[in-house]
Amino acid sequence: MTVKAVKMPCTAPNVYTKVPDGGWGWTIAFAFFFVEALTYGIIKSFGVFFNDLMESFDETNSRISWIISICVFVQTFTAPLSTVLSNRFGHRLVVMAGGVLISTGMVTASFACTVVDMYVTIGVVSGLGYCLSFLPTVTILSQYFDKRRSLVTAVASTGECFAVFSFAPAITALKEQIGWRYSLLSVGVLQLSIVICGSLLRPIIIKEQEEVKEQPPEEPTETKYMLENEQTRTSIESIDSGVEITTSPSNVPGKTKAEPKSEEPKEHVRIPVENNSTPPEPKTKLLDFSVMKDYSFICYAFFGLFATLGFFAPSLYIIPLSLSLGISKDRSAYILSAMAIAEVFGRVSAGWVLNKKPIRKIYIELICVILLSVALVAFPFASDFWGLMTCSIFFGFMLGTVAGTHIPLLAEDDVVGIAKMSSAAGVYVFIQSLAGLAGPPLAGVLVDTTQNYSSAFYSCAAGMVLGAVFLSLVRPCKAGLCRRQPPCPEESVAVAEAELVLDLPDDFIDMDITKAENSGK
Repeated sequence: MTVKAVKMPCTAPNVYTKVPDGGWGWTIAFAFFFVEALTYGIIKSFGVFFNDLMESFDETNSRISWIISICVFVQTFTAPLSTVLSNRFGHRLVVMAGGVLISTGMVTASFACTVVDMYVTIGVVSGLGYCLSFLPTVTILSQYFDKRRSLVTAVASTGECFAVFSFAPAITALKEQIGWRYSLLSVGVLQLSIVICGSLLRPIIIKEQEEVKEQPPEEPTETKYMLENEQTRTSIESIDSGVEITTSPSNVPGKTKAEPKSEEPKEHVRIPVENNSTPPEPKTKLLDFSVMKDYSFICYAFFGLFATLGFFAPSLYIIPLSLSLGISKDRSAYILSAMAIAEVFGRVSAGWVLNKKPIRKIYIELICVILLSVALVAFPFASDFWGLMTCSIFFGFMLGTVAGTHIPLLAEDDVVGIAKMSSAAGVYVFIQSLAGLAGPPLAGVLVDTTQNYSSAFYSCAAGMVLGAVFLSLVRPCKAGLCRRQPPCPEESVAVAEAELVLDLPDDFIDMDITKAENSGK
């Protein structure tokens, strides 16, 4: 069956006969690349403002770091709200509104007088905008692709990595020319381009071709009655001639239509009919919490909860760890850049591998999570620049394989499927918010208690291992190994036949004999 898009106005949905695996989806992927760069890319590059904010507001590093912690928490905590708004108003309007909120928060933050103002403007306002922009974009991108979904999503998500690699030096150079306030103002104006990306998110409707079965013409009522009378007369005459009476379902009470004799099979013509009219929009739930009844999704959500603990330590503590080993600041920055570049290759490689058929994508993800745990454990054993560089490259590559695929994997049948991905993504990211808020402070408490940065990496590795355990349970739960097995087919057939015999009346043969005797008198 060929993929055919119905031409409609620019603001109307795209209607396809099946998932296009391309078409307007390439434009959606292009938009997602820039949305990823202007959301997560800016968040990860915000560290270039830390020293300036500490000096301007005379605050400690921990209080300044709460700006991003609040922002990430609000972004993930409000994920169900993003799902509700997307189902109610559509992905396009929600992403455009998110772009306006992000830009407003950043521009207002450039005029902040205290760090509390930053908590509100960047933490709450921009954090809400990040949620409204990112989640609907990745959701609608998954709807445009099927076979190429993993590869396209992984490649488009590299916008975050390229942003980290390019924005940090660009913003640093801009600060030297116009200061941190005007630089932050420029970033806010740049993020307003998310509105343009949101305007490109045309919704998609899959409308399969209908097959109409041509019914044979019915016999006239008069002819049908004559046929029934002829069959009745033949049945009565067979009694007088000594022919054994055979019963049929037509003699059973409640069956008024006689079973016709075997005739030559009639040809049925199937005519494909294509409905080019705009299909009625199905009534969907704003937020489908039925996914919480799915054991496979519950296990996958716990995987996301614990795995998120391992996403923060290297980016936050790799530079302090390198400085504690006597490595200079310039060389420490190279370690972070190498991690970002390795993450690009990790995302692309994971998308390419998961795009292969046939393959159990959930098992590939499990292998990547296990290797990511190994990378976290390896950090404390590094003792020089090249040791940390090797660990950072390995960690960045494995982080890319997991970070670029864990949300799109919700659309796979092993988890919830594409039909429930929108609601599942909202609930999934909401659960992740708990680890996103608790992860950095927990690692900080361990570092302050032990006076050793290695404890932060060990705690994240422990969380990643727990995530791998829950991820390994997703497929067994989906296969129903934890549920009661249904009866075997042979038993079901025997039970059905027994019920059919019991439903037949005991005197259905006597009824025909009685009718025959009465007509003979």
